[in-house]
Amino acid sequence: MRVAIVHDWLVAPGGAEKVLEQIIECFPDADLFTLVDFLEDRRPLGGKAVTTSFIQRLPFARRRYRAYLPLMPLAVEQFDLSGYDLIITSSHAVAKGVRVRPHQTHVSYVHSPMRYAWDLQHQYLREANLTRGPKSWVARMLLHYLRGWDANSANSVDRLIANSHFVARCMMKTYRRDAAVIPPPVDAGEFELCTHKEDFYLAASRNVPYQRIELIVEAFNATPHRSLIVIGEGPEMAAIRARAAPNVTILGHQPFDVLKDYLQRARAFVLAAEEDFDLLALQAQACGTPVIAFGKGGALETVVPVGDAHPTGVYFARQTVVSMLDAIGRFERLREQITPAACRANAERFSPAVFRRAFMAEVTRTIAARGRRRRIDLVERIEPVAIGDIAWPGEPARESSWGR
Repeated sequence: MRVAIVHDWLVAPGGAEKVLEQIIECFPDADLFTLVDFLEDRRPLGGKAVTTSFIQRLPFARRRYRAYLPLMPLAVEQFDLSGYDLIITSSHAVAKGVRVRPHQTHVSYVHSPMRYAWDLQHQYLREANLTRGPKSWVARMLLHYLRGWDANSANSVDRLIANSHFVARCMMKTYRRDAAVIPPPVDAGEFELCTHKEDFYLAASRNVPYQRIELIVEAFNATPHRSLIVIGEGPEMAAIRARAAPNVTILGHQPFDVLKDYLQRARAFVLAAEEDFDLLALQAQACGTPVIAFGKGGALETVVPVGDAHPTGVYFARQTVVSMLDAIGRFERLREQITPAACRANAERFSPAVFRRAFMAEVTRTIAARGRRRRIDLVERIEPVAIGDIAWPGEPARESSWGR
């Protein structure tokens, strides 16, 4: 069986690339396709050669590849996958829109629908200052086109897999399709369990608007007796630095080993976004570090709140400074109920081995189901014929008794 794996883009290591690494482990002989490939750390790819799209060769693609979003549906449709039996797409943008033939099996692992084109459109336009004027209308027309294309592209997928129940619900609203749920892998073995915590809180992510890092900074600005360290970079970094009080330290981008060290030592990891699935929250728990999270989205599936058995963190109900500070205060009062061992055990539920077994089982079921459907379709296309319908050589056809 020839297998093709299609990933949106390879630029920086992240949660999607962790999933891709495990998919490659499942299918080590598969060929790999992506829109652009500027990934420096090649270890997740297992030494594979990568086929890229024409966007790879466009000007400024390395730094401004996202600016070519209007071309991405066209680009992904140009991959010639006609020689493959099984196509696996790892998609948070356009990968699942590859062109497939009727005899091919297409399984798509969806990290998230294009939420900036669907339920988060108004938030993205507002945060990008595109609520008025000609640029706003151009952006709205583009998002309208992407919504239609995205919905249609789901029709070519035989089996959709979501990375969380939250994403599965989004996909039902968006595509009107059921999806299996297989959470992304977290290799707890990469992190050391640390039982001694220091007196600082940690926030880490790409500093883009929906991550709400500025909300976390504002909350700690209001409580100067608490220390916050922020790791990450992005377009919001300059504004966040300008707002930060002396008790808030902005480190910017850091190597993984540095991030891991802070995850191990932090009193708690703070998450303010409505995430599809937050890998960092589980990595923090793998270090024995509790999580203070906004109580919506994927966090509800990765953080066990105080009040449940073996808690690993607390939630706050609204994305406001008051609500976050209330959660931090509640955490500090109840932190003795949260043990590093419970945090670690929760993270270990999401091991790479568990992911691979679940993913292979889902692919196997999908291939088997398609085989059954093909046999049923073949039978249904064969018109029932009675012996009486057959005209033997030299004889006139006899009247059929079929259906009498």
